Amino acid sequence: MSRRNSMGVAAQNRLVNGLVLAVLILGAVVMIAPLLWMFTTAIKTKVEVFALPPVWFPDVPQWDTFTRMWSEAPILSGFRNSIIVAGTVTVVGSITSSLAAFALAKLRLPFKNAIFLGLLSGLMIPFPTIMIPQFVMFAKIGWVDTLLPLIVPLLFGNIIMIFFLRQYLESVPDSIVEAAKIDGASYLQIFRVMILPMIRPAIAAQFILWFMAIWNDYLAPILYLNTESRQTLQVVIANLNVEFATQRDYPLIMGASFVALLPILVVFLIFQRQIIESVALTGTKG
Repeated sequence: MSRRNSMGVAAQNRLVNGLVLAVLILGAVVMIAPLLWMFTTAIKTKVEVFALPPVWFPDVPQWDTFTRMWSEAPILSGFRNSIIVAGTVTVVGSITSSLAAFALAKLRLPFKNAIFLGLLSGLMIPFPTIMIPQFVMFAKIGWVDTLLPLIVPLLFGNIIMIFFLRQYLESVPDSIVEAAKIDGASYLQIFRVMILPMIRPAIAAQFILWFMAIWNDYLAPILYLNTESRQTLQVVIANLNVEFATQRDYPLIMGASFVALLPILVVFLIFQRQIIESVALTGTKG
């Protein structure tokens, strides 16, 4: 009887696993379908883009779209500027955010809880409310139409990243830091040798989210950047949409949009191991 029950439970588990797998496959198709449509549109002709019934894959792929975009639009300069902004901000900002989270979590600072609450209150202020004062300030110091307004303010850290890392460090015993301090280690040594390896998965997870936000940002670059050679990739693609949409050159627009996704994919592939480790550790601690 027990053997029959165990076989019934096993069959039920297989059925549930099969249903879950089917739902996940369906979700994956729904998520990937727009990206595939973007790619196939990039290699279609202008006629095939608007054909009815829709052309799912062109008979003769127009691979030259991915070559002529570099000559017909400032894609290369947009790539360069976006990489400079996103790379500088996320690398330097992740270091400063990690140090700030360590200080707020483990150091004996006066009014550190008040400072932390003050930082969190900054999340309640939407960017459009400070957009004009910031623009006036940067205009007075001559930073408009440069990359500096997009880089310098964010070098000092990300509030969301500081909050996430601080909460992550709450599970680390204070006695470890105090013991290292008694042994003569400085706070920077404690952070580099002990704390940084612990929070590296969390930093990787936040790094990708922050990189995606900076890479896909459109509002701040369109506000500060006027010269075409200094515009980021998202602004360049938006200008392509205005310029070429009247000519119905949607393959060029879709090709540039597809290429713009590649850096995010590369960053995810580099840090996917740390992200999985971060999720696993969070689940274990919970």
